[in-house]
Amino acid sequence: MLRIANTYSQFADWHIIRRLASYNMTPEAELILNVLKVFGLSAVTFFAALLWTPLLTHYLYKYRLWRKSARTEARGGGGTPIFTALHKERETAAPRMGGLLIWMTTIAVTFAFWAIAKFTEAPLWDKINFLSRNQTWLPLFTLAAASVLGAIDDLLQVFGRGTDVAGGLKFRVRLAVVLLIAFAGAYWFYFRLEQHALYVPGLGDLEIGLWFMPLFVITMLATFSTAVTDGLDGLAGGVFATIFAAYGGIAFFRGQVDLAAFSAVLLGSLLAFLWYNIPPARFYMGETGILGLTTTLTVIAFLTKSVVVLPLIAFVPAVEAASVVVQLVSKRLRGRKVFLVAPIHHHFEAKGWPAYKVTMRFWVISVVFAIIGMVVALVGR
Repeated sequence: MLRIANTYSQFADWHIIRRLASYNMTPEAELILNVLKVFGLSAVTFFAALLWTPLLTHYLYKYRLWRKSARTEARGGGGTPIFTALHKERETAAPRMGGLLIWMTTIAVTFAFWAIAKFTEAPLWDKINFLSRNQTWLPLFTLAAASVLGAIDDLLQVFGRGTDVAGGLKFRVRLAVVLLIAFAGAYWFYFRLEQHALYVPGLGDLEIGLWFMPLFVITMLATFSTAVTDGLDGLAGGVFATIFAAYGGIAFFRGQVDLAAFSAVLLGSLLAFLWYNIPPARFYMGETGILGLTTTLTVIAFLTKSVVVLPLIAFVPAVEAASVVVQLVSKRLRGRKVFLVAPIHHHFEAKGWPAYKVTMRFWVISVVFAIIGMVVALVGR
């Protein structure tokens, strides 16, 4: 009897799966499958990233991919005595390029499920596949392109090449490539996806016509500037995990399940990265991680029509970038600094806060504002 019961249970489970996989699902069954798709893919990505991290760290340490000396010159000119005192050992203690874990895992998982769906006839895999032209092509392209740019910059820095203040590619070179990515994204949105309006919560769509394209470019440049968030162990990983979780939620409630799944996959990769980046960090994110995340964030914000709430959901990176701008302008116009060190997380370090306290408090702030941003984005509809 027990064997019969087990056989029936297995048959019943398979029957449920077949029902979920059928193309004519009930709304309830489709909702269940979508929830499993988003959360399941995030969990799969997390464990997949954990599995290959030892291989990544082996090569990062084998080839000594870290700065050989700490930065001592500020971008705005002058020395950085406070920053150097705080980070002299940290900058040369662990390898860069940990961001490879984030974007390579995300891309691998994306194409793995696409390949399974393409080369099998099971409808279930077609529904789990989340690579789609109107939702995930552009963020995937942006993630890959910006991350490769960041990897080149990281390699130049760790091998002491390049002419930038911090080593690596010149800032104007990175800016030019990001601009190219931004123009490609603006073209795709305007001409391929035919998006010409800016959604404002509570007001609806505001037709802005061709102004949509410069708005997209300016927004990507603004998110590009938030790369300064990557400065303490665990800070950028935790903050951006919160941000992509929020946008994944917005995408899901808007019915953009593929985009929600893509955001969830990024979240899974970020959580795996954070596992190894919590103090003491096994590796640092580097430009290859932060550039891909910041530029991809712009694309997801526009795809979900939630760019207006981007400063709320990404409140911590926005404040970080603003603190650098304020510091540079004040030094140029007044000859005085506003903060002890910029970006602002270093200011709190200089005031005596332990690095872990700065990181965890910024995580809390990020969660609170991400929730507020989600509420505004969803209630406004």
